[in-house]
Amino acid sequence: MIEVRDENGLRIVTINRPEKANSLTAAMLEDLLETFTDCQSVRALILTGTGASVFSAGADLAEAHAGLATSDLWEQVSGALSALPCLTIAALNGTLAGGAFGMALACDIRLCVPAAKFFYPVAKLGFLPQPSDPPRLVNLVGPARAKLILLAGQKLSAEEALSFGLVDRICAPDDLLLSARALCATALAADQANLHAIKTMIP
Repeated sequence: MIEVRDENGLRIVTINRPEKANSLTAAMLEDLLETFTDCQSVRALILTGTGASVFSAGADLAEAHAGLATSDLWEQVSGALSALPCLTIAALNGTLAGGAFGMALACDIRLCVPAAKFFYPVAKLGFLPQPSDPPRLVNLVGPARAKLILLAGQKLSAEEALSFGLVDRICAPDDLLLSARALCATALAADQANLHAIKTMIP
């Protein structure tokens, strides 16, 4: 359910469980952790989902009730993604919700389709966000808007997410992966060590 395709320094990682809104199980999170850890020759990575409406609904409902909602696997996955020395792009093919937020926040660039919605209902559900998510969110949108999302539980449209700085561009569905690939072109032609050095200079 996690598909990985490598193309000359570009790794495309696809969450492929559209019949369950691309919700994530513990096994899928472990696969993602391994995928993000084993990236020695990767100079650019695109994370996306299958389907026309949802990038990921977060935790699989049955496993969430069994403890996945508070598992440290989420933090491990987003931490591994954030630590990658290459360019990382979240190509959000649809709505982003819950625990999946952390992976998008950990990427360097976020693209989305016009119909995407963004919400992180931890306060409503009685959970805490993963530790790295609030500071990453604040870095992108500022403290007040982070509270709007996390404390007030507001659902953002793609246009609001763009105006807040949560996403960097809105792309037509047919252009989403093409746009992500185009943004990878410079990184794919660059030296990996230089990419890492530049990335470490950006707080």
